[in-house]
Amino acid sequence: MKVLGINAIFHDPAAALVIDGEIVAAAEEERFSRRKHGKRPVPFSAWELPEQSARWCLEHAGLEPADLDAVGYSFDPALARPAAEQGLHDPWDHLRLTYAEAAPRFIATALPGLHRDRVDYVAHHVAHGASAGLAAPFAGCDVLVLDGRGESASHLAGRYDESGVLKTLVTQELPHSIGLLYEDVTEYLGFLRSSDEYKVMALAAYGRPRYLDAVREAVYAVPDGGFRTEPVDWAVYAPARRAGQDWTEEHADLAASVQRRLEEVLVELASWLRAQTGGTRLAMAGGVALNCVANTVVAREAGYDELWVQPAAGDAGTALGAALHLARALGDSVRPMPGADLGRAWSDDELEAVLRSARLPYERPADVAETVAEALAADGIVAWFQGRSEYGPRALGHRSLLAHPGRAANLDRLNAVKGRERFRPVAPMVLAERAAEVFSRGPVPSPYMLFTHDVAPAWRDRVPAAVHVDGTARIQTVERATEPLVARLLDAFERRTGLPVVINTSLNTAGRPMVDSPRDALECFGSAPVDLLALGPFVVRRPEVR
Repeated sequence: MKVLGINAIFHDPAAALVIDGEIVAAAEEERFSRRKHGKRPVPFSAWELPEQSARWCLEHAGLEPADLDAVGYSFDPALARPAAEQGLHDPWDHLRLTYAEAAPRFIATALPGLHRDRVDYVAHHVAHGASAGLAAPFAGCDVLVLDGRGESASHLAGRYDESGVLKTLVTQELPHSIGLLYEDVTEYLGFLRSSDEYKVMALAAYGRPRYLDAVREAVYAVPDGGFRTEPVDWAVYAPARRAGQDWTEEHADLAASVQRRLEEVLVELASWLRAQTGGTRLAMAGGVALNCVANTVVAREAGYDELWVQPAAGDAGTALGAALHLARALGDSVRPMPGADLGRAWSDDELEAVLRSARLPYERPADVAETVAEALAADGIVAWFQGRSEYGPRALGHRSLLAHPGRAANLDRLNAVKGRERFRPVAPMVLAERAAEVFSRGPVPSPYMLFTHDVAPAWRDRVPAAVHVDGTARIQTVERATEPLVARLLDAFERRTGLPVVINTSLNTAGRPMVDSPRDALECFGSAPVDLLALGPFVVRRPEVR
């Protein structure tokens, strides 16, 4: 079966293709349109489809729209209710339902040759659940989904059996939503809601959870496996912060209090689920599952032996989940996610043609890993563009900015290059076999940067740029078998510096999507103070200023 998945209704529009149960391609629309998150999550944008990413998925597989057996759309309007009935204040929410009801016609128009009868609705949280439970590296597992909202709920807890059939045990109806609560505090703290929630997580490390008891009264689990989120007057605890305004101790303490309560409630929800199923393995998805600090607490305290989190856990991942769900329903035996590198790639000849067209001086060293390691050891910042682009919000060694971890100033330096807040941490890459030496108290392997780890005391002064203010790091472990080029780079860097870690952050600047194409890479290199661009096997050096 050839099944295309589409996410479009809220934010992060994306497309994914599954053929005969195998995940072939997946990409977010922002990588093509160059609009961060693809669009803003307002009702007026619900009609916008991931047309470019859907067409690319088909082109990548050599398919035409008429070749598709099914298209899954990750929202089912039949399950939705008017916003006012759900306790939501959104007078234009009815537009979402109107657009969702018309989605089969819209998709058939965007993909000529596709008959609209082949478009099926997949419930939003079922799509999230399938992106985790059916893509996980194990068959048969519990699944926990938490986000802002779906059709009429914000949470799903259930179990996939060995054959891939989902049994839903509980859902939490709106207006109660941990995701929306976190969005609210994100906006109150001066960040962009449905976009900058990770900034609240980062800011929380600078604060103390002084208001935790009060937040506990408003956010709590209930015995049936759900939870309640009561309205919170944030002004009691901290003044509203405007975008660009300096943050204060009160802001950090509020962030810390909400973050800590999120962790506590997630552990309670996961523990309830485990008690119902007796399961030993848990898969998670939904935007809340991008909170790597909370994921680590769940992994440590909820009692599961294994926890796997979908790397595109936000709404973009529902495109993949919708495709996997329909593929399974149509009789295919679906296979685990092979990795996050599911996007576009260019051949060496194509990359060289781009460089020639740009009229840039470049070279092709004997081993780009050695050349980049030399630049990093000399404290250069490197733009790293290799292989297929990543699906999801994390740069995982394919579209990355790299730097030396042993220079404490490189944290501020990278944040300045990217034009982002100084309190934001950057992430270290480390070979999987070396991870336990440098990092502890976190799941290993951790190939998708979805958990935090304590930096071992003996290493904190050696890799200061990798250490967040609370002594942790959000690591990416690298397997030699799946990432041989990055592994060679890490080996080459350690030979020169004695450090088995390289700093990795996404190849983009503030407010811009992650670099996807060679042209994007050249534009970013040309506009940011980066010392060297590694574009496939080629390198472009920053000219010396005379």
